[in-house]
Amino acid sequence: MSKVIAVFNQKGGVGKTTTNVNLSACLAKKGKKILVIDVDPQGNTTSGFGIDKNNVEVSVYDSLVDGVSLKEAVIDLNTENLFLVPSNVELAGAEIELTGRDERELILKKLVNEIKEDYDFIFIDCPPSLGLLTINSLVAADSVIIPIQCEYYALEGVSQLMDTIRLVKKSLNPTLEIEGVVLSMFDGRTNLSIQVVEEVKKFFKGKVYTTIIPRNVRLAEAPSYGVPIIDYDSKCKGAQAYMELADEFLEYLEDVI
Repeated sequence: MSKVIAVFNQKGGVGKTTTNVNLSACLAKKGKKILVIDVDPQGNTTSGFGIDKNNVEVSVYDSLVDGVSLKEAVIDLNTENLFLVPSNVELAGAEIELTGRDERELILKKLVNEIKEDYDFIFIDCPPSLGLLTINSLVAADSVIIPIQCEYYALEGVSQLMDTIRLVKKSLNPTLEIEGVVLSMFDGRTNLSIQVVEEVKKFFKGKVYTTIIPRNVRLAEAPSYGVPIIDYDSKCKGAQAYMELADEFLEYLEDVI
């Protein structure tokens, strides 16, 4: 069974790209064939996998704006079972270019449907905004993973995020569900982190993953080397947490199926 998952939070700095890069890499290590589509004009997921976003020949922009098949944009990464459709700064102009198109909210869905069955999971890294690129990502997805950081303003903007998901579900993608909520940047030494975990669990009843991603220096370093944490330092707490999250992710899907 193939599944498309959008990783989405319109608040920046919550561990969205970190979760996208590292969860997908850990699932690939577990033998699942994974495609990551970077739909964020910042291209952090692209550079997080060690791809120079300024030198990609075909990007998600070419697919969205010019109709180039996603197959032509796919890059085979250094990790077995792991593939990427890259992004670059060109994508920042896509919102304006797509505005006048017919069925503009469905463009990514149609592109993804052409290649969906080639992969076990497709992860879409959404921009930290509520524009047309995000709407396209949510329409193309079967479900959403929401990363939330264990900090004071953790739930700020979450009701707006949920309103967006509900709106997409009501008008464009009736089967869209929340896959799960990932708590990141957890510091067990502070009461605040512990309080945030409890708050988020109350808000997202039953949807919060048990695995919590800790604050971890090695995890913060890995993107500057262009590799997922599992390839950078497989023994660090950050890598172990993402491997545990990958296990929990797969176990939950087995239970549902």
